[in-house]
Amino acid sequence: MSTGRNLPPHNRKDSRSLRVATASISSHHHRSKSKCLPAPIRRPPVSLVDLSSLLDCQDSELKLVGEYGLRNKREVWRVGLTLSKIRRAARQLLTLDEKDPKRLFEGNALIRRLVRVGVLDESRMKLDYVLALKIEDFLERRLQTCVFKLGLAKTIHHARVLIRQRHIRVGKQIVNVPSFIVRLDSQKHIDFALNSPFGSGRPGRVRRKKAKAAEGGAEGEEEEDDE
Repeated sequence: MSTGRNLPPHNRKDSRSLRVATASISSHHHRSKSKCLPAPIRRPPVSLVDLSSLLDCQDSELKLVGEYGLRNKREVWRVGLTLSKIRRAARQLLTLDEKDPKRLFEGNALIRRLVRVGVLDESRMKLDYVLALKIEDFLERRLQTCVFKLGLAKTIHHARVLIRQRHIRVGKQIVNVPSFIVRLDSQKHIDFALNSPFGSGRPGRVRRKKAKAAEGGAEGEEEEDDE
């Protein structure tokens, strides 16, 4: 077996370079398999202006959650995402010419959809007014808000309970989704379900118990009168 000492000079250089390359590959492999954590990402410091705006945003979201009886902030974010998509579509259409067929067709369809839902007033049927919409405009059209404002529930949270327990119907269909967006033509059809004890259905357990107790008391009074 020949070693590096017995090799010619040019072969010695080749064997030495081969050993160096092998050593570098093994060290790179060892380094890639090591458990060393990468260096932490240095983030720029948050200014006081950004911090105050973030706190104001959080306060406004909490206010919406309490005012409209939402479950958590995720419902606010979901409405905000829908609103941002509508605004983006309106901005893209506003960049086109007023007589552009795409702007006329898609813009009118978008405006009619918002008017049908009740988010946009009929006197403001322009794309410029679409950009001025707020999250509150969509939260006002939720089934939970409509049930409370129609007087079917005592509080906004009571309205959510009634909807989740299938006591509310829109037309002939029972709806148990508080975030259901009510159209203008469907708002007058919101009422208690036909089989709900709050409507014309069978009385609830507590009401039946009270009625039975009242009947028992009335029978006892009649017996005393007979005696």
